[in-house]
Amino acid sequence: MRWLTMPEYLDETEDYRFPPAASATQRGVVAYGGNLSPGALLSAYRQGIFPWPSTPALLQWCSPDPRCIILPETLSITESAQKALKKALRQGSPYRLTLDAAFSEVIGNCASVPRPGQPGTWIFPNLIRGYTELHKLGYAHSVEVWKGGSLVGGLYGVSIGTAFFGESMFSLESNASKIGFLSLATTLFARGFAFIDCQVYTPYLALMGGIDVPRPRYLSMLRRALASPTLKGNWAETFPDFPNTELILSFKKMSKTIPYHT
Repeated sequence: MRWLTMPEYLDETEDYRFPPAASATQRGVVAYGGNLSPGALLSAYRQGIFPWPSTPALLQWCSPDPRCIILPETLSITESAQKALKKALRQGSPYRLTLDAAFSEVIGNCASVPRPGQPGTWIFPNLIRGYTELHKLGYAHSVEVWKGGSLVGGLYGVSIGTAFFGESMFSLESNASKIGFLSLATTLFARGFAFIDCQVYTPYLALMGGIDVPRPRYLSMLRRALASPTLKGNWAETFPDFPNTELILSFKKMSKTIPYHT
């Protein structure tokens, strides 16, 4: 095991050098230990690494190969998803979508709502505290899907440069998380985001356009995305017209503008 020697706390301005992502084990593990302070989390994402705890006491830092991402030209809105979006976004709908309105509730639901095939959660209290602090600093964001006054779905992730690192989503009714995710994805790609990092391939992500890319290609794309400014702050203010129904429902796959060389 490669254990990290890390200061007890790193603020958002402090950089920490992890072992290279390319040194990950076959399971994608780069190192163990450290903490989830803002500087540690931001440094990891910038180096192509993310935390994936296996127990509350064992913090793993991972960089899987290949890496699952969604690009502007691969984002897919199926016919059933289009119908769900139209239903949720139409005038007079009981649904309402918001950004950064209930981050704590979203991450709490992501941790507690059961998922088929998953016996438990990896979103432990220390991870919730770390991402909540990152949210307060303006780097971690949430999408909320409401029905009436109840939160029925949502997702959260981290934004740096023109990369959005999706962390987790939940649904309390059919299609709720998909409505939130697709509304966010079309909004970000229209704003010039390069990709959404989904970490590990699943059939569910593939339906929305998730593809696997080799780690060297991912790291190259990440470097280019990090060269752009970060949309830091409350995204309800950054995207005041969210959800823009016309933009979301008229989204078309964009032409291939991102070079794939490493």
